[in-house]
Amino acid sequence: MSIASIMVAVDDGLHAAARVRLAAALAERHGARLIGAAACLPDYPRGYGETAVPMGMVIEAIRQTALGRLAEAEQVFREAAGAVGRIEWRSDVGVPLKFLAGQARAADLVVVGRPADNEGVSPGMAVDVGDALMGVGRPVLVVPAGIDGLAAKRVIIGWKNTPQTRRTLSDAMPLLRRAEAVRVVRIGRGEDRTEVEDVVRYLALHDVAGSAHMATPSGSSVADDLRGETRAFGADLIVAGAYGYSRMREWFFGGVTRTLIEETPVCCLMSH
Repeated sequence: MSIASIMVAVDDGLHAAARVRLAAALAERHGARLIGAAACLPDYPRGYGETAVPMGMVIEAIRQTALGRLAEAEQVFREAAGAVGRIEWRSDVGVPLKFLAGQARAADLVVVGRPADNEGVSPGMAVDVGDALMGVGRPVLVVPAGIDGLAAKRVIIGWKNTPQTRRTLSDAMPLLRRAEAVRVVRIGRGEDRTEVEDVVRYLALHDVAGSAHMATPSGSSVADDLRGETRAFGADLIVAGAYGYSRMREWFFGGVTRTLIEETPVCCLMSH
């Protein structure tokens, strides 16, 4: 298990460069290739109406606007990637999530950003975090707005014995091996420690220094309790499974997953 290729979703938002710098530092640390990926869906007119300009010229102008945004995104990527040895740029005029999911075939890890309220991403370039988790088929590192580095020296694993968490644990192994301390946390009242201790022993087989911790619910949400454990442990990375399902082409997540991807101030590594 290793990280040999990292893909970062790039857009024209306020914090795109910070996200690329974080991904670039990860790529350097792991000796990985860094791929920047962006797509822009042109805002073509839905109807024809009356116009003095031939429609073909209007459509081409809109397409050129999209290409211009992609060129600007590429410049942001190349400048923020810095001195990373192996970088690639991939872009297309089309649906951002569909393009990212297709290109994820070339990556071990996909880095996406959680936008700030003032992010300013053009509608045709935005990649929704929840859609990415459900759609790319790779572990996804969710980066809060403005964070441009991830030491991952102290890591919290939010444990729940589900396929999603087990998959994420395996996906996170290259990062966990480099961590100085890993804490496996299970939130529950009167739970048996055997399960989390078994996970710690499993981690030890992969040269990961882990510890088991049973946390009593505070009366707030599980996500809030997990974030509290993260602060107390001094962690800058949460590893957790992403639980969700699709309905009528919309993604729905449980309370823990939704809170983690929308509100947690540290990076989250998640797989579905």
